Amino acid sequence: MKLAQDPAALERRVRESFARQAAMATIGAELAEVGPGRVVVRMAHRADLTQQHGYLHAGMLATALDTACGYAAFSLMPADAAVLTVEFKINLLAPAAGPRFRFEATVAKAGRTISVVEGRALQLDDGEDEGKLIATMSATIMTVVGRAIRH
Repeated sequence: MKLAQDPAALERRVRESFARQAAMATIGAELAEVGPGRVVVRMAHRADLTQQHGYLHAGMLATALDTACGYAAFSLMPADAAVLTVEFKINLLAPAAGPRFRFEATVAKAGRTISVVEGRALQLDDGEDEGKLIATMSATIMTVVGRAIRH
């Protein structure tokens, strides 16, 4: 798919939109990398985001991974478009113990209306960049154009 804008404008647009996500601020997630059809979101393990065994709650993990998938699709959309998740499937492969997490998403198929994105959640030890795969996601993302988006 042809990019609708230059890479610098694309990255700025993605980062500005991500900065408006109160949910990401709440869970302490940050946008680490942006490229055409690919983003990386990072966050740290926090006790206030865990379930009863001390692992990151699956809902928090799914939230961060869904956001990574949405922004990967958004990075290929026209400048006047927004995105909404239509559905996702998550496979939880291992407990999310932390101390850090990396959520990677890559567009598998970009379409005019619907895009399919593959996501991976990795658990990282301090000083580690590769990590252990703890979850995968397949997400269907819808392009939204000409519709008022609430901010």
